[in-house]
Amino acid sequence: MDGIIVKGIGGFYYVRAGGDNHIYECKARGIFRKDRITPTVGDRVEISLSDGKGSIEKIYPRTSLLIRPPVANIDTIIIVVAAAEPEPNTEIIDKMLLNAAIAGIEPIICINKTDIKNADELTAVYEQAGYRVLKVSARDGIGTDELNSVLKGRISAFAGISGVGKSSLLNKLTGVDAKTGSISDKILRGKHTTRHVELYELKDGGYILDTPGFGSFEPADIKADGLWRYFPEMSDVGDACRFRGCSHINEPGCEVKNKLLTGGIAQSRYRSYVEIYNILKEKKEWEKK
Repeated sequence: MDGIIVKGIGGFYYVRAGGDNHIYECKARGIFRKDRITPTVGDRVEISLSDGKGSIEKIYPRTSLLIRPPVANIDTIIIVVAAAEPEPNTEIIDKMLLNAAIAGIEPIICINKTDIKNADELTAVYEQAGYRVLKVSARDGIGTDELNSVLKGRISAFAGISGVGKSSLLNKLTGVDAKTGSISDKILRGKHTTRHVELYELKDGGYILDTPGFGSFEPADIKADGLWRYFPEMSDVGDACRFRGCSHINEPGCEVKNKLLTGGIAQSRYRSYVEIYNILKEKKEWEKK
């Protein structure tokens, strides 16, 4: 039977397969270990059953693969941000957007808890940059129908720091009573509630992944001087600078800086660009040494 890995724990893989969408506990064949291939949540696979035990026989080609967290075939990353409690951190949002761009996965920003605080300013920053932004309230159900229509038929991942309401949205969209975390009164940062990578089936078709881990940024195989291409609001002018190979930081005649000065690029977005540029540059210097 063909199916999809929805969860993996301790060397066992749980595959939803068959006409009844049953979940089978499977082990991977030794040939995958020999070929240094590890089955991953999101993998579309072929399984066989013997004496009630499942075996993964084949892993179909992947359309995308993330290493941290390990997940395959993601179509969309939903970057969940809280309008308040905790306050939105644009630096983390921008790093998650970059991770999505590097992986070739469509990102959508979902601002939750809009019943607590207006999110128009944050929405304007990212819509100006060219991203789709949804405003929702998991508590009141506002905007969840639109979010559900975006997710329908896709394999999507929720990304975001703990406490922004990922699990509460998951409950709304799937009916699954996923463990929901509370905000620490002391530091107003979420307590981690998700312990493993798991796909949940959506009521109207498709799957959603809830996991921590997307918030961190580790320098990938991109160069500092090519970073601007991953910022949509910079990519349309970055080739028009006076100097070839412009870093868009200190050089005169920089069209990116001109666009920044005229309000076409948000200050917070540009600060994130400079920070990540320096991280990539330091990595290159370290590799030379």
